[in-house]
Amino acid sequence: MRPIVIPESYNYIATFLSLTCNLRCSYCINYFEKGNFVKKHLSGKDWVRGLNRIVSRDDLPISLQGGEPSLHKDFIYILNNIKPELNIDILTNLQFNEDEFIYNVNPERIKRKSPYASIRVSYHPETMKLEPLIKKVLRLQDNGFSIGIWGVTHPAQEAEIVRAKEYCTSLGIDFRTKEFLGEHKGKLYGTYRYEGACDKKFAHEVLCKTTELIMGSNGDIYRCHSDLYEGREPIGNILSENFDIEDKFRGCNVFGHCNPCDVKLKTNRFQQFGHTSVEIKFDQQAL
Repeated sequence: MRPIVIPESYNYIATFLSLTCNLRCSYCINYFEKGNFVKKHLSGKDWVRGLNRIVSRDDLPISLQGGEPSLHKDFIYILNNIKPELNIDILTNLQFNEDEFIYNVNPERIKRKSPYASIRVSYHPETMKLEPLIKKVLRLQDNGFSIGIWGVTHPAQEAEIVRAKEYCTSLGIDFRTKEFLGEHKGKLYGTYRYEGACDKKFAHEVLCKTTELIMGSNGDIYRCHSDLYEGREPIGNILSENFDIEDKFRGCNVFGHCNPCDVKLKTNRFQQFGHTSVEIKFDQQAL
């Protein structure tokens, strides 16, 4: 299969090894609407074959995520067989056996020059306890892994997140916060570039261009997170012989049902604020 070259304009490579999860957080962004995503998994060998086609840059890693990526039965195999030219990040709830992970994975394989940790652990107070999570993080950190914790500032748990951040920082753990995206008690939270994008009150036609390679758990490639989570038609598959990234605007007829991940104002991979995952042109701009 021919190489897949990541455009210079791309900011993220999302590899959803599994869209299943061992937690049930009430505010999960994957279920912002219906969450009709495909749950079929590629085998570990197929993931490795597909991912190793990618030609990226030192500052743009393959991010293994979910759901919970460690639920893929070949999680360790995939980690250990992605070609060394590709850097790897992991987004996880860390509910797996850390001793097995330490034994089987070289910490240097998941470490790069970056303003944030390569293993980013999510802390969800409504579904997990902090102390066992801290124990796991410190064990991995002591064994040379680049690791930190992130907490979502959901209104119902913001005070606990602030407390956890102070406590973890005192223990030498990098703890950062993320803005809550989604609905709570009838209010939409988040800072968005495009007015009405996440209101779910209408569906308009626009032109949209992504800055991300988004791969679902069966290798399908999508225009955006909304298409992935709602099970819309993919634009290709990581195993398709002739797939190539087309860095262009595509027609979309569901503006108003965007996923917050796509239109949120956020930092890019260099931690510079003001980035959004997609650029949208409306009718008057497209003419």
